[in-house]
Amino acid sequence: MANDTDRRSGEPVNITVRGPGGGPVRLALAAIVTLVVVLVGLFAGSRIFDWSPFGTRHQDRSGPVVVTALRDLSEYHAAAGSYQVVIDLKEDTRLVPDALKGRRTLFLAIGTVDAFVDFGKIGEDSVQVSGDRTSVTLTLPHAQLAKPSLDPNQSRVLDRNLGLVDRLGGLFSGDPHPQDQQLWIAAEQKIADAAGQGDLTGRAEANTRKSLERMLKALGFTSVQIQFTTPSPTPGG
Repeated sequence: MANDTDRRSGEPVNITVRGPGGGPVRLALAAIVTLVVVLVGLFAGSRIFDWSPFGTRHQDRSGPVVVTALRDLSEYHAAAGSYQVVIDLKEDTRLVPDALKGRRTLFLAIGTVDAFVDFGKIGEDSVQVSGDRTSVTLTLPHAQLAKPSLDPNQSRVLDRNLGLVDRLGGLFSGDPHPQDQQLWIAAEQKIADAAGQGDLTGRAEANTRKSLERMLKALGFTSVQIQFTTPSPTPGG
């Protein structure tokens, strides 16, 4: 504010000088400062009290589960083995350096294999009971090995090296790691081979024999004989 004199009356006149848009600018600055203070306070509170107003919200929009088939199980799973193997899979091109064209992946596979006895193959002639119902002879098919089941939560890629061409090709193909399916197939095969070389089926038959003897004796049989027939082919073998 400044004083000036009216040229006609000679009396002092008060003149107020305002900058262009002075009021709205102050309000805008005050609003910005207030918003910044509020945001800082919210983020500080989220770190201290483990609460965040900006937390990510997850929505499950999956469709309902559709039953495609139902089947009765007649397999007695009597033993299981846990296995792990490191798969080293390499692909290269002749006369081309690996740094330019090549793939190598180290994959740790962890899984289990079940050994089971198929009770569904027991026929009427497989059970022989004595006339006085004190002894019984039960003939069962030999134990089989189920398909290996890899654990997707523990199985993982340990190391992956790709050549320049493979890296660029993965960007445009939409499948940057085409080897992964081969890794799972190779791991399943190696674990199946390891299970077949062990005595997992023998353990399953011993456990089956103990369980059935205990159950049949509880039904009143004093003599229980459990025997196994010729081994059945392994699934997929």
